[in-house]
Amino acid sequence: MDTLTQVRFVWKPLVFFASLLPFTFIVGDLYGITGALGANPIEEIQDRFGVWGLRFLLITLAITPLRVLSGWNWLIRFRRMLGLFTFFYVFMHFLVWLLLDRGLVNQWLGGGAAAFPPQPSVWGLIVEDIVERPFITIGFAALLLLTALAVTSTTGMRRRLGRRWQLLHNTVYAAAILGVWHYWWQVKLDVTDPLVYAALLAILLAWRAWRRWVNAPASATVAGSPN
Repeated sequence: MDTLTQVRFVWKPLVFFASLLPFTFIVGDLYGITGALGANPIEEIQDRFGVWGLRFLLITLAITPLRVLSGWNWLIRFRRMLGLFTFFYVFMHFLVWLLLDRGLVNQWLGGGAAAFPPQPSVWGLIVEDIVERPFITIGFAALLLLTALAVTSTTGMRRRLGRRWQLLHNTVYAAAILGVWHYWWQVKLDVTDPLVYAALLAILLAWRAWRRWVNAPASATVAGSPN
């Protein structure tokens, strides 16, 4: 079995199911199967989804450096799947905030059919949170960027967008910066974990900048060479 066949039929399914494990454990904790969620279960679930979204985002960004440094070109075949899992966990983080933390589910269940859809005042409070609380604002901006990247991640969308596709998908770095910033502001006391993620992101951004700087002379030579 050649390498690409192994990646397609062995490693990609394994990575897929491994990427679902955090979701499985969070749901297990929610139903009291795998552990306890502490005094504030909604906040705990929300934080876990957000942290895993950030982890998957950094892993996705690390694929290209690992591929270049190791020469394992097959690593690129995992990037789209890991990017989609990034969106999945970040979106779950947002849904927990929207439905549980902001109380939309309680309103629907408590008010019956009359409470669906939510009253305009409820949406007003949600919009107010997004607009007036900076750490939520930048988190929501990161979610919008990741949504655009997930929607346009298919081969068909890449063909339709042409060169604009790469420009759009370069915004993943902006989403990562916003994600780390959001996490930093959200943590109230111990910023050790946000600092670690910020350092990892800084390394990835520095590698990207160095790579572009190294390749710039070669690109300029090709562009300036006579026909």
